[in-house]
Amino acid sequence: MSDSLPLRLVLASASPARRKSLQAAGIEPDVLVSGVDESLVVTDRAEELCLELARLKAQAVLTRLSPADDQRTLVIGCDSVLAFDGEILGKPADPADATRRWLRMRGRSGVLHSGHCLIDVVAGRRAEAVASTTVHFADISDDEIAAYVASGEPLAVAGAFTIDGLGGAFVERIEGDPGTVVGLSMPLLRRLLAELDLRITDLWTKVAPGGQSVEPLGNVRS
Repeated sequence: MSDSLPLRLVLASASPARRKSLQAAGIEPDVLVSGVDESLVVTDRAEELCLELARLKAQAVLTRLSPADDQRTLVIGCDSVLAFDGEILGKPADPADATRRWLRMRGRSGVLHSGHCLIDVVAGRRAEAVASTTVHFADISDDEIAAYVASGEPLAVAGAFTIDGLGGAFVERIEGDPGTVVGLSMPLLRRLLAELDLRITDLWTKVAPGGQSVEPLGNVRS
């Protein structure tokens, strides 16, 4: 394999927010959903849980890939959980669960952990880490909670909130990288790429007018 080959990034996630984060950063990923059963990992440490799930997602997608001779393929798996009041909170089970969470979280704070596992498919190398950001929730009213839960948004995300959607109005401030809360930290991805002797600029792409084609902007170092 030559280091001059163009890079392909496969996102092992169905999350539209993660894909949009990559696209906003100039990276056009392929998407392949892992299908990992998240209930298989049991631990009382949030950082350990999200990183192990990120590994499992990346590995599950890796086994389904057939790397091409004319590309260098990378797989990124991510998983996020909220550590709050000594509990690990993933996606709510139902609207009632989401409501209970927000009644507890309002006016308080928690830590959102996002595990990242990046695999260089052909080289068989892996880099991984957890990004953590403290989130301070607004002291919102019962009516606001009911309206937010009824929107359906909190049911689809770890911790029952987002900052890049309707939930952004209910977060007073954060301490750390906003991308961590969205589910994919670009500064951390940059560092993981460096561990694999790559630059994030190697993944930059340019979408032609109308979105008809994607051409590489960055060049992999020789």
